[in-house]
Amino acid sequence: MPSGATIVIDLGKTLSKVSLWDAGGTMLDRQVRPNVPLEMGGIRRLDAPATGKWLIETLARYAHAPVETIVPVGHGAGVVALVDGAMAFPPFDYEQALPPEIMAEYRAQRDAFGMTGSPALPDGLNFGSQLWWMERLAPEAMARATLLPWAQYWAWFLTGNALSEVTSLGCHSDLWCPQEADFSPMARRLGWEERFAPLARAGDTVGKIRPEIAAQTGLSPNVRVLAGLHDSNAALLAARGFAEMADHEATVLSTGTWFIGMRLPATPVDTASLPEGRDCLVNIDVHGRPVPSARFMGGREIETLIEIDTRRVDIKPDQPALLAAVPEVLRASRMVLPTLMRGFGPYPQGTFGWVNRPEDWYERRAAACLYAALVADTSLDLIGSSERLLVEGRFAEAEVFVRALAALRPDTAVYTANAHNDVSFGALRLIDPTLTPRGELVRVEPLDGDLDTYRNRWHAEIDAAPERTAA
Repeated sequence: MPSGATIVIDLGKTLSKVSLWDAGGTMLDRQVRPNVPLEMGGIRRLDAPATGKWLIETLARYAHAPVETIVPVGHGAGVVALVDGAMAFPPFDYEQALPPEIMAEYRAQRDAFGMTGSPALPDGLNFGSQLWWMERLAPEAMARATLLPWAQYWAWFLTGNALSEVTSLGCHSDLWCPQEADFSPMARRLGWEERFAPLARAGDTVGKIRPEIAAQTGLSPNVRVLAGLHDSNAALLAARGFAEMADHEATVLSTGTWFIGMRLPATPVDTASLPEGRDCLVNIDVHGRPVPSARFMGGREIETLIEIDTRRVDIKPDQPALLAAVPEVLRASRMVLPTLMRGFGPYPQGTFGWVNRPEDWYERRAAACLYAALVADTSLDLIGSSERLLVEGRFAEAEVFVRALAALRPDTAVYTANAHNDVSFGALRLIDPTLTPRGELVRVEPLDGDLDTYRNRWHAEIDAAPERTAA
């Protein structure tokens, strides 16, 4: 049993977060930094150098604590090339579009969805496409590079030891076969399997922190660093700490920039039957097991709808007013049609449009929440979600969203938990699997109103106007 403190590094797409935890699973401190993309050579990239500088400064805040372990967590669509013991170049941002001819070449190399569980995604979201482009831009460096997923890059950054890990490799990368628990034929054929650092389990120790980092931060040189894992899989691991979720048919809906539904089936399911063209995919959990999943860019869509400079839909003081706006939104069938982030989600080719757009600010935000609930409901149906659903992350505090979802899925027990610490708490459970989350799951009360009629009208509008002009 661990007796000292743990630092969790959660390097997501929108935010970088570092938190300090005691051995009993209580968070002692949390630091957050927005991520700003870096442009180099006309390509949008992850600003790893700036993130690394901030990380060192933040770790130094915890020099006073008896830190024993650091666990890195990262988003699942980043890959880093190391050459001669250094980053060859800042890694690509997955929202960077590939040149059309490069993407066409890459798509011709991909294995079938039924084999990899990776749908053909836009931009660099299949990080195999990033590797393909990297090899054309820097062939000499890539020929001798050691490759690392994003989370494991930070384990290397802290220790100097390079290892890969399956939840990151298996996150819609095109590089992993879930049923075979091995690299995909394409990854082997193109020589990428050999270039990835050796595989480790998420909870394996990569090594101790580098002496220079110990000196810079004041942390003990004996602090060990784990291999770490993909952020949504960390949320899944946290959810399994609740008795209601652990050994039952259940789904976790992780909410942030992305809304990702990850189903924990009570019995094995055929993941090859998932609809590839509707942003369904297969994730891999920390034990190497396939996880039927579906996703859409819910957080980005909500922010686009309400405008980035307005009050958020999840801010606590506004919840009563947002709930009060719902009856008029339902009565007048004020609704949003998908998709704001074209190419993603269960309606990837849909064209965004308003139906009966409200002028009232609260009604617009309430409608945005209902839109997210309708898309989430569709995505959850695609993966066969049933019985139990845990909504975690930032938008678990958006009452219109979670209560609408509970109303749309009356045969499912919908729960929320602590909205901020699930990913980090899941990382802690790599160290001590017996840890249980503080507090209990909260059963969500379904939203009042005729959500069935609203949903039917929404689907009818989608079917009737597939090429609707944006409004």
